[in-house]
Amino acid sequence: MADTILSRSFNRLTGFFTSWIPWHRLPTLLAIPRLLRIRERLRDRNLHDTSKVASTASPPLGKPEPPHRASRTVDGTFNDLDQPRMGSAGARFGRNVPLDRTHPAEGSALVTPSPRTVSLELMTRHKFQPATSLNLLAAAWIQFMVHDWLSHGHNEKTDPIEVPLRDDDDWPERPMLVRRTRRDPTRPPSSTEKIPTFLNTETHWWDGSQLYGSDQETMGKVRSEKDGKLTIGSDGLLPLDPHTGIDISGVTGNWWVGLSMLHTIFTLEHNAIADRLRAKFPSWSDEELFSHARLVNAALMAKIHTIEWTPAILAHPTVKLAMNGNWLTIPRSRTDHHGVPYSITEDFVAVYRMHPLMPDDYAFCSIDSGTVIQERTLGDVLGKHAREIMTQVSLTDLFYSFGIAHPGAITLHNYPRLFQRFERDDAPIIDLAAVDVLRDRELGVPLYNEFRKLIDLPRIETFEALTDNKEWAQEIRRVYDNNIDKVDLMVGLFAERPPKGFGFSETAFRIFILMATRRLKSDRFFTIDYCPEVYTQPGLDWVDQNNMLTILKRHYPKLGGILGQVKNAFAPWPRK
Repeated sequence: MADTILSRSFNRLTGFFTSWIPWHRLPTLLAIPRLLRIRERLRDRNLHDTSKVASTASPPLGKPEPPHRASRTVDGTFNDLDQPRMGSAGARFGRNVPLDRTHPAEGSALVTPSPRTVSLELMTRHKFQPATSLNLLAAAWIQFMVHDWLSHGHNEKTDPIEVPLRDDDDWPERPMLVRRTRRDPTRPPSSTEKIPTFLNTETHWWDGSQLYGSDQETMGKVRSEKDGKLTIGSDGLLPLDPHTGIDISGVTGNWWVGLSMLHTIFTLEHNAIADRLRAKFPSWSDEELFSHARLVNAALMAKIHTIEWTPAILAHPTVKLAMNGNWLTIPRSRTDHHGVPYSITEDFVAVYRMHPLMPDDYAFCSIDSGTVIQERTLGDVLGKHAREIMTQVSLTDLFYSFGIAHPGAITLHNYPRLFQRFERDDAPIIDLAAVDVLRDRELGVPLYNEFRKLIDLPRIETFEALTDNKEWAQEIRRVYDNNIDKVDLMVGLFAERPPKGFGFSETAFRIFILMATRRLKSDRFFTIDYCPEVYTQPGLDWVDQNNMLTILKRHYPKLGGILGQVKNAFAPWPRK
């Protein structure tokens, strides 16, 4: 009894003295419980279910068949056996703020201040600002993951948004036109509810859909239909779509050489897993081998993101311990949606707008000599140019080159200039920075100060409190007409000074810490069904025994010498 009273008194005392200190400045033993309390508070207040908003009835899916219980479906259905459409392709994005606070900007408010002005005045990269604690592989990785999790699609049938341009703007087409986000077709025409809802074209689950697709047609294109494997050429490259000039894979939007590299290596990894399973279970069919290899490959990608990529971009001892704790404790535990059906949220989409990670220039180097083989610009590595590079530079040299290069820092004035005047095949020219700002307004994501208030962070009172860069503070003040409450979310996120070691802001981190655990805890294939009966013991062993470093060394052995000096594949590698 006395021990309990002393323990409670100690907790109150330490709580009193640490409550005014940010969690990231506390010793790890004090920071962990604070971080857990933050996450629990976010779970209580910041999970909101858009499926409650009126929708047309979907036909029932019936009872789950045995394959649905033991393997992932292509469209994400039957992950939750009681709510089979939860998290599937075509399911709605959720929200991390109350639904009655999601107000899409309309009319002049949608384009005030002009997203183009925000782009030019606050985003333009005058000088490349590197993220020196990361390598370029980290930038490619997050896009690789985002393609697994989400896509809104575009609406081709409604009038585009007209973005105002200044008189001195040399934009080639007037007015600037931006396609609207695809509307939710499940909303009944008679509904009077104003709450906006949008659908995810991909599955919401962490299931490797960027490799495998979210529909049967796409999956059919990537499978070899032999020994459970995905199709890959004898040259070690993915098959090429002759119409687009881009690799054939599950998700190939916004393609560039970094994505081609990762899609290739994880296709090879899938096939290596299938070989191991075939050796252990020689009587298995192609379908059995494929579905189990997919389970293992997706789990391995989730593990890499959780305990390798995250501690690299959030290089803080508390975060590293927390992420390792997630991976150690969630598998085999009870599935828990924390009272709200699982989905990727619009707010998660908003905080993962990270285009400043992309550099303007790329040097591809030889791992043998360390000399530069090729120098390319950003435009030279995008779209169909990716295959040209993949055939001219070996994958070993490409991964080495990405390992020794830095991405851009996620901050103001570090947006790639090419993306501010981005010309694409058979599509209008766009300013991607302007589009990023516009999307948050269109989708009803709250403005920066409102967003902070709704996720239990204090309101920023002045422009000088927003950023310690005096010049930036004045620029933001000018763009937003001296009204701190009008600052767009992305601008605020990029202006914030991140905690020490962080690659992005504390505000963005609040959504990250909530959703990072949720992506695992809501998925039965990472919880109750992360077991030998579903994965097989060899499958679980493969996940346990591998990481990004072992994958790189397995498929490109010449990297072994360099990687022997590396603890995290997403941190800078030593140069030859």
